[in-house]
Amino acid sequence: MSDTLTKDEIVALEKSYWDAMKEKDGARTAALSGKTSIVSGPRGVMSIDQAKMGKMTEEGNWTLQDYAFDDVHVSTPAPGVAIIAYKVKQTVTMDGKQKQMEAADLSTWLKGKDGWQCHAHSETVLGGPPPV
Repeated sequence: MSDTLTKDEIVALEKSYWDAMKEKDGARTAALSGKTSIVSGPRGVMSIDQAKMGKMTEEGNWTLQDYAFDDVHVSTPAPGVAIIAYKVKQTVTMDGKQKQMEAADLSTWLKGKDGWQCHAHSETVLGGPPPV
């Protein structure tokens, strides 16, 4: 892939990450992650190294059954930088209970010596109570 990606290529990268999570393929999520990735979501903010990302994918007490993207926005502000934001509907099993979730996600991808890797990801769960 070149230093500037098309929208379809950015979406394909993001889906590759989600597919790896669905398959609980820790080696692939580690390879697609930056040396240290910053992640934010309902549980707060974390910096996660590649090895831990792979382990979390394989050993987490969750299963991703299905997902679908909607309302996808992409930006390539500079060579070697790609940002994607989208809504995602996902079916997950957490602690033995299946549920459907809708969230707004954003990922930042950078091209380095190991190819394109996700260095930051944020997820905001939608449909909760309004902010106070």
